[in-house]
Amino acid sequence: MAEARRLTGHKATATYCIASRDRPGLVATSGEDGCICWFDMRCKDVLFTMDLGANSISSLCFKPEANAWKPLESYNYNKEEINQIACNSKASFLASADDDGEVKGNAYIKHCDPDIQVYPFSLTGVLSLLRCFNMFNEICSSVQFLPWRPWEAITGGLDSKLVMWDFSKGRPYKIVDFGVADMDNSSGAGQCLNPSFVHAIAVPEADMLEKSGKICVVARGDGVVDVINIESEFAAAQSKSSLKAQKGSKSRSKNSASTAAETLNQNGRRLHLDYTLGGHTASVSCVAFSLFGERGKSIISGGNDKTVKIWDCSRHLDAWQPSSSNDILRLNINLIKKVNWLCSTPTDSENLVVCDTTKVVKVYTIS
Repeated sequence: MAEARRLTGHKATATYCIASRDRPGLVATSGEDGCICWFDMRCKDVLFTMDLGANSISSLCFKPEANAWKPLESYNYNKEEINQIACNSKASFLASADDDGEVKGNAYIKHCDPDIQVYPFSLTGVLSLLRCFNMFNEICSSVQFLPWRPWEAITGGLDSKLVMWDFSKGRPYKIVDFGVADMDNSSGAGQCLNPSFVHAIAVPEADMLEKSGKICVVARGDGVVDVINIESEFAAAQSKSSLKAQKGSKSRSKNSASTAAETLNQNGRRLHLDYTLGGHTASVSCVAFSLFGERGKSIISGGNDKTVKIWDCSRHLDAWQPSSSNDILRLNINLIKKVNWLCSTPTDSENLVVCDTTKVVKVYTIS
């Protein structure tokens, strides 16, 4: 692999990066210096830098179809430090996950935390709090909207839980607890010395679903990257509710077939990408879907083991069982520092952007 391109502009550690889907090659990065740096991969130097103050900027997101960078509003809405923000595909909701274990959702998306600013072109309406979700006993680390389910979102936290929400009703319909041993995991789970905290989650965009399927990818603290079939989890939750409703109404046989069916219904389809398949040997800090090549075909993960791994899971989503590391781990990139965040761009070259624990952003070409 060719030597990485180095993007300079931050005065302290780069914490986050995002790439524009609509403008290939346009990348924004944030850092502990309180700045957002804008890069065009066609240019040598940083385009311009936005200084937003002394506080570290932990997350960024693009508002769809926005075409101006003037800040409209600033709100101190969350009580604790923001870990991630996410905007839904129609730009009608903004969610923020914070250290208090809460997820807040806002209508008429503007700005809902003390550290991150959102720069839409034009918006009307009054900021109103729709729901305040507090299902986590620890820090809520990540939040994403499901593009194929307009009233649902998914969150992860440092209590090792992944929660699937119906935010129109303000309640969860499925909770996956990675802290509970998975008896069906034939790979033997992750690194036993690290807790299975949920550090990051990623869901495919609407135009990726044909390649990726309706899945969620989870970056875990025990070194595992979990790929979860959202629709099977939803069906399992409905089936479990139906089974509970049936109890007491009529007697049912306790044969092995019905017991096995009930066990399958409680757990949806999941794919565990751990060290036995060439995966991470330390905590996974971030995950993303590839924008280069066939959009959504590959999953990219970065971790505290100073590696970035590119997985080709598309051929395994029918069987939900990898045969070997040779046909699922597409590429391993060894770095010098731990990975804070990464993203990909919809270009043929310079299409993988990595923020590590330095102030210099690295850009790799994945062919």
